[in-house]
Formats: sequence, structure tokens, C-alpha cells
Amino acid sequence: MADPYLSYVPLEQMDERMQEEMHRCAREGTPRPESSAVRAHAPNAFWAFADSWKALFHSGVCDHAIKDLCRVYISRTVKCEFCGNQRSAKAAAAGLAEAKYDDLLNFESSDKYDERQKAALAYAQAIAWGEEDLDKFWGRLREHFTEPELVELGCFIALTFGQQSWIRLLGIDHHQYMAGTGASMAPGFRTAEELAASKARDDYWARR
Repeated sequence: MADPYLSYVPLEQMDERMQEEMHRCAREGTPRPESSAVRAHAPNAFWAFADSWKALFHSGVCDHAIKDLCRVYISRTVKCEFCGNQRSAKAAAAGLAEAKYDDLLNFESSDKYDERQKAALAYAQAIAWGEEDLDKFWGRLREHFTEPELVELGCFIALTFGQQSWIRLLGIDHHQYMAGTGASMAPGFRTAEELAASKARDDYWARR
């Protein structure tokens, strides 16, 4: 196991409240404990992210499943393997099937997504990479989302885009900290052994 470029803060060095959040991460995932253990070096950053993630991802007015599609789209477009190999249990419970993640980078031509999902993914794409025809773009979004939904979804996508771009640089991976649970891991990544085998496959998504 390679050491991350920024170290994990040992659990015993955290205060009780932070330890409770770390146990929640290990038990429920999204986020998993490794990224939170790095943020723990700066408690203000740790709680700023944890509180924002809870408010924007796990709560709010916009569909949680759409948020998870946008989160994984960002993972794949910036090649953040740590985030891209996670899934939201809440989204799965709402009926979001694993196959829905397969065509994210080709969402416009895919038949796996409805028009509302495609509009949300176009929003994620535009936040990450820009958009030239803004009048057409915003017209499309307004057909499917209210302004409160667009604000919340935009803030969520921006948060995950920034975090995943940073996490990609850290050299962290799953099953390195508070190991032993597969909470929120994608199929084929729920143990260290599964993760290693999946990453070695020729069709592993980050190799494409």
C-alpha cells in the first residue's frame, strides 16, 4: 500500500465529535473515511466539507439519484478513481441501477437516461468544461428544473468537482483507513482484493 501524499490523521488523535463522523463514514460511506482522514488535518476544512456534503448531497430539494449520477460523471470526467468507485446507497435504494453509471461520458447519445437526467448531466459537463450556447443551455435546464433545484444542484456539482480534482492528486485509495467495510463501494470494489482485481482489468473504466 503506497503512502498518500498527504497523511491520514490517526483516529485516536481526533476529538470525539470528529471520531463519530469518521465512524459514520466507515459505516455509510459517501464520503469514505480515507478522504475525511486527510481533511482532519484542518478541522475547519473537515467540517466545512462534511456539513456542506450533508446539506447538498444527502438533503435538499433536488433528486438524490440525479445528484449521484452527476457526482460519478464528474469522477469519470476528471478521472478521480477514489470517488468514481463509490456509489450512494440512498440512490440505489431509490432505484438507481448500476447500469445507469455505464454511459455517463456519452450521456447525450445514450438511451439509459431520461431528458431530466441528461439535462442534469449537461449541467455537470458545463460546470466542468464550459458551455458556448448559454441561452440554449439555460433554456434546456429550465424545462426540467426549478431555480432552487438549479442552485442546489449547481452548488453540489461545483463542490464535488473541486473536491474530486483535489482528491485525484492525494494518492489515496479505499480500504486503507478503518478498513473492513464495503459501505458505498461500487460492485467489484467492496474489498481490497476485489478492488485490486477490478483495477487490473483491461476494461476498468479509468483505463478507457
